[in-house]
Amino acid sequence: MSFSLKTKGELARLEAEKSCCNKAELAALIGLNGELVYSTEDKFNLKITVENPAVARKIFKLIKILFAINPEIKVRKNSSFKKSNYYLMVITHVMGSQSIIKGLGLLKNHGSGDTFVHFPKDEIFEKRCCKRSYLRGAFLSGGSVSAPEKTYHLEFAAHEIEVALGVQRMMNTFGLNAKIVPRKKYQVVYLKEGDQIVELLNIIGAHNALLELENARILKEMRNNINRIVNCETANLSKTVNASVKQLENIHLIQRTIGLDELPEALRELAKLRIQHEDASLKELGEMMNPPVGKSGVNHRFRKMENLAEKIRQNRYV
Repeated sequence: MSFSLKTKGELARLEAEKSCCNKAELAALIGLNGELVYSTEDKFNLKITVENPAVARKIFKLIKILFAINPEIKVRKNSSFKKSNYYLMVITHVMGSQSIIKGLGLLKNHGSGDTFVHFPKDEIFEKRCCKRSYLRGAFLSGGSVSAPEKTYHLEFAAHEIEVALGVQRMMNTFGLNAKIVPRKKYQVVYLKEGDQIVELLNIIGAHNALLELENARILKEMRNNINRIVNCETANLSKTVNASVKQLENIHLIQRTIGLDELPEALRELAKLRIQHEDASLKELGEMMNPPVGKSGVNHRFRKMENLAEKIRQNRYV
């Protein structure tokens, strides 16, 4: 099961304590999944189509709680071969479709008649708790979140731009920075920052998903830190080895030509220590000297030997 499906399963099981919150959540679920089918000019049936059975059960339960209506549910085979069944709920005008749409703020009067709007009136979510519930319903309807082991990405897909803009505004009232991008026939509201996705999951009540995402983030950060340390140590080790090889080349050249005994005592001592301890760092070599020398002092003496070796290579040593 994908991380998105697990998150939706968790959210579908949540039950709001307040009627206003249930209404806001149902407004999102019907606004994003519903359509009106008119039988006459002023009478219509409400048709709701969803693919997730947990979401279908949530819609059925909320309609029953808020409006005392039992929708008719039908299971249909999806025309696409790879997709599963979808669930169709129908509330006729006789059953009370108009009371549902009006009660959820999804019916707008234009003077010439009432029109179904997919984003409800502001009074449906005047309270902060209702905004949370609406976003939960919107995620159940058209949301998805990537697996935490992969990239950080959470989105809401809507057919109508007014829904996308409404969801974006509502998300940003919680201090988020949601953006909108068109994708094929959808308007997609999205978040890409891990911290903001965690915050949104907390807002809509997906606490188990939040913990799973946080655990994955911690593990990912630990791996990244370990990789950085290993890469740094590998680079330092490579630098030390390359420097040692170069130093030994210079020392052996001096040894073959003029001999180490011709070197000043400080350089001669360091040259012999390098031959005996090929893998030692500059700091370790300095500590072996008598008296001990700092890292910069050791480096300075190796530069003197390098200059001498370069003169020998160019036949300029006198």
